[in-house]
Amino acid sequence: MEAFARALVDWFALPENGLSTVFVVAFVSATLLPMGSEPAVFGFVKLNPDRFWLAVTVATAGNTLGGALNYWLGLGVHEAVARGKRTVHLAWLQRLGPKALLLSWLPVVGDPLCAVAGWLKLPFWPSVGWMAIGKFLRYVAMTGALMWVPDHWWEALVRPFSGG
Repeated sequence: MEAFARALVDWFALPENGLSTVFVVAFVSATLLPMGSEPAVFGFVKLNPDRFWLAVTVATAGNTLGGALNYWLGLGVHEAVARGKRTVHLAWLQRLGPKALLLSWLPVVGDPLCAVAGWLKLPFWPSVGWMAIGKFLRYVAMTGALMWVPDHWWEALVRPFSGG
């Protein structure tokens, strides 16, 4: 098992499999699993600054597809659990409709929000569109802000962990 874990870590190591790693990490982090994709996106962009927009686009695609998966899971749960029942959950989400998914970028509440959109049977494509816009803006803002941090600050942050 340890060899498998090491092989998996080696495969995902940046920059050899950088963009595929960015996509997979962004996808998984958009599901209900507790994981953040910003460090992977930032790491890739830090090593490849000329690929900023490509990395942001790949991360947005992966994160949006993960959000769409949450939507479908929410829809499936609704079909399995609430058949014929009228749901009154989150009336504000129903009132705002798919535009509320612009908030899908938020930590903690963003991913469940996508699942609740499916539960409430909000229109799929408009929901995915608003998810993509929110997630894209998050990656541009977060990665752009992290790129402004001077290298010496990152080196000082890592130094205690590198034995140096």
